[in-house]
Amino acid sequence: MHDLEKEFLDNKNRDKDVWRMFRVMSDFTDAFEELNSLPPAVSIFGSARTSEDDPYYRKTLELSTALSKAGYSIITGGGGGIMEAGNRGAKISVGLNIDLPQEQKVNPFVNMALRFRYFFTRKVTFIKYSVAFVVMPGGFGTLDELSEALCLVQTNRMGRFPIVLFGKEFYEPLEGFFRQMLEYDYIDERDMKSYLITDDMDEAVEYIEKFRLGSDHFVA
Repeated sequence: MHDLEKEFLDNKNRDKDVWRMFRVMSDFTDAFEELNSLPPAVSIFGSARTSEDDPYYRKTLELSTALSKAGYSIITGGGGGIMEAGNRGAKISVGLNIDLPQEQKVNPFVNMALRFRYFFTRKVTFIKYSVAFVVMPGGFGTLDELSEALCLVQTNRMGRFPIVLFGKEFYEPLEGFFRQMLEYDYIDERDMKSYLITDDMDEAVEYIEKFRLGSDHFVA
């Protein structure tokens, strides 16, 4: 665990809580000041390990370009792989970088970079300033962002919010696991309709356009 995260969770240092909260506030203040005038944004998630010659890198670049032409700014985690491809295709390109033990470098296609100390402040910023999520193939971090979005929609903490899982071959097995959850009554049938799985660029853009909400989708 990152030193900052460990310190934040260390309840034996209560006298430091005030300073921790100032650091949390600093993350949020910087984000709110920088992104307050951002046009409607789509966040693109996916693996930082995706190489430039990977088909999903190219598809992310194409989709980001198409979304930019439709008037959206693009937000990513600011690193390499899928994040780089998302920023590369964007006219207005935001990177929400995170301090990690092994420094994550901001990719050269970000033209508005923010640095976060904590994962949870970064996640709130993704949600607050996005009108849609596109989830490309990725690992645990990608799954974390997807689960957060699905949970917020399920619990009505966000309004009608488009979540696109791009890559049928990759995501249909995950949907099979969702169906197992459904069989156990851990989720409802309506939860299965809270996302779109597709390989079609036009379908993804049309799905997002149909849900275009602005910045009022988030319920505090």
